[in-house]
Amino acid sequence: MKYHVYAIGNALVDKEFEVTDDFLKSRNIEKGMMSLLDEEAHIDLLQTLKDTFGLKKRAGGGSAANSIVAISQFGGKTFYACKVANDEQGNFYMKDLHDAGVNTRLRDVQCDGHTGKCMVMVTPDAERTMNTFLGITADFSEAELHLDELKQSEYLYIEGYLVTSDVSRAAAIKARQIAKEHGIKTAMTFSDPSMVTYFSDGIKEMFGDGVDLLFCNEEEVLTFTQADNLDDAIAALLPKVEKLVITLGKQGAYIASARGKVKIPAQTVEAVDTNGAGDMFAGAFLYGITHGLNDEQAGKLANMAAAKVVSTFGARLDKSTYQSLLAQL
Repeated sequence: MKYHVYAIGNALVDKEFEVTDDFLKSRNIEKGMMSLLDEEAHIDLLQTLKDTFGLKKRAGGGSAANSIVAISQFGGKTFYACKVANDEQGNFYMKDLHDAGVNTRLRDVQCDGHTGKCMVMVTPDAERTMNTFLGITADFSEAELHLDELKQSEYLYIEGYLVTSDVSRAAAIKARQIAKEHGIKTAMTFSDPSMVTYFSDGIKEMFGDGVDLLFCNEEEVLTFTQADNLDDAIAALLPKVEKLVITLGKQGAYIASARGKVKIPAQTVEAVDTNGAGDMFAGAFLYGITHGLNDEQAGKLANMAAAKVVSTFGARLDKSTYQSLLAQL
């Protein structure tokens, strides 16, 4: 096996700003959610954010990319299939992944266009709100899947955000089919409540007849199953999911399977920025279960890593922090 995890998702350069609740209200931006922008609206919002608040940080981003970087930094072998343009942002993104130890074939697929960007707006309560211009990543298709790498992997990891593009959704479905044919386990994340709210049919299409491992938060799982409570939602999903991981914020997480339900208590920290918390949880958990940890141990590592990332600004940690987390475990 060449890779522990092969992932597909949007390639987005994060531009992070500290903003006020009043600013979000004045722009009619839905707090705590991810919303898509066209290029004109993206340029306008970006300029306003720079003028009003100043850019806090630029970093490689994207939900599955954040998770795959975490796996790599913990010590896992990873591959990320995505799409960037042949521009400064795309070169920055590619170097960022390679510096983190993630394998790609981005040099094979770069073409003219605009690399995707995400404006991450963090309010004083540490809640993250995202407005995204997909750019060329909306064209991520079966042509960028690199199936030879997928076939050499233990897990395929699918990002729920791919649902917003018809060609990307088709690529995710194709990848899941290939993985099933070759005995590769499939993990999926719903990514954001807005995906299961506004793209429910597409999410169900990507989910298909089920996956081996599903990551979601409480709001996402209740919306997806239309259940009134978590127990009913878990009961509805377990026939289609071998392992279900539900993050509960300050309450920790549940890991449910046919063997029962395990509660993983959260670590108490002062939150600075919740951007990337779910991505970090998924990455740490995937690292754990591909490196000999049981569900409870992997969940504990995931909670530790998520707690660390929400107590810092940005969706990723420096490499020494990942190794200290493993030492603590």
